[in-house]
Parts: sequence; structure tokens; C-alpha cells
Amino acid sequence: MYLVMAMQGGTALHEKVSRMLSRNHKKPLLKPNKPLVLKDEVANRKIKKGEATCVTEMSMMMACWKQNNFVDALCSNEMQSFYTCVEKAQIAMKDKSGQQAIGQGTRLLPKTVNTLLKKHPTLNREI
Repeated sequence: MYLVMAMQGGTALHEKVSRMLSRNHKKPLLKPNKPLVLKDEVANRKIKKGEATCVTEMSMMMACWKQNNFVDALCSNEMQSFYTCVEKAQIAMKDKSGQQAIGQGTRLLPKTVNTLLKKHPTLNREI
């Protein structure tokens, strides 16, 4: 059912675009306020860091320390659960970085994109 609706929406969009074209010269009736050309640079934004891991285990360990006057021997179970969580998170991070090195789902840094765009600038005419 959703596929049928999507196909109908696609044809409706196609009909709307064809109506927006003038009949004489096949030029768009709407004029863009900026040229339809890609820029030769991207914004320098910081890449978002991943979310914090093992926060629950760490807070349980710290609460245990506080209750037992910071004696490690009394909080060995909490410490062990925290360390195992950290090890699992590090393994998951290595697996994720290994997949990115292969090229699956990677994004280039803005600095790298800007250097590539300087080497290969876009055409200065509208498409």
C-alpha cells in the first residue's frame, strides 16, 4: 500500500514540475535567488564525538567507593563490571574504525573535502 502511495506521490511531483515549466521555452517559471552552482568549499564543522559509554557502571562504582570510604577491596564487583564494560566498548570502537578504514559508511573530514575541491573545482555555470 505504501509503495502505491509513494508511486502516486512521485507521479504527482513529476506532474507538478512539468506544470512549473513554461510551455514556450521549457525554462522554469520560478527564478532562484542564488546561482545553482556548488561551492568550492564546505563548512569547517567539528565532527560529533560518540556518546559516553559505561556511565552506569562508573556511577555504581563511585557510589560504592563513597559508601565504603574509597576502599577498593570492598567494591571489587563494581570495579570489575566497569572494566569489562570499558573493554567491550574499546573492542566495539576498534571494530567500527576497522569498518571505516575499509570504506563502508565513512565521511571525509571537511579539511580533506576542501583540499579535494580546490584540486577539482566545480564548473561556474548553472546546470
